[in-house]
Amino acid sequence: MNLTPQWRLPLEQAGHEVRHWSEIGPHNAPDTTIMEWAREHGHVVFTHDLDYGALLYATGATAPSVIQARCEDVRPAALAPSVLKAIEEAEQELLTGALVTIDVKRHRISVLPLKH
Repeated sequence: MNLTPQWRLPLEQAGHEVRHWSEIGPHNAPDTTIMEWAREHGHVVFTHDLDYGALLYATGATAPSVIQARCEDVRPAALAPSVLKAIEEAEQELLTGALVTIDVKRHRISVLPLKH
């Protein structure tokens, strides 16, 4: 819910299936509910909320994969090239479980479960 549905266009144009949480559940759903839905349906969570990475760490989860944008300007026009590059480079890790952290200059891939 913290990223605009306008992300649908660049992600779908790159060949990705996209669902915005507003199509699935209530806007005030807890992060754990969103994570559970993504895990059960084989989806990756794309977020600007750092709580998702913290949840992966705290629970030792192996799924779902999470892509988190760590920058102020998260408009598709500003960040889409970085996001699409990171998805392409982390494709295998995202399929098996990863946290991909993106800013406009670089990205980092951490394989799940995150080590304590």
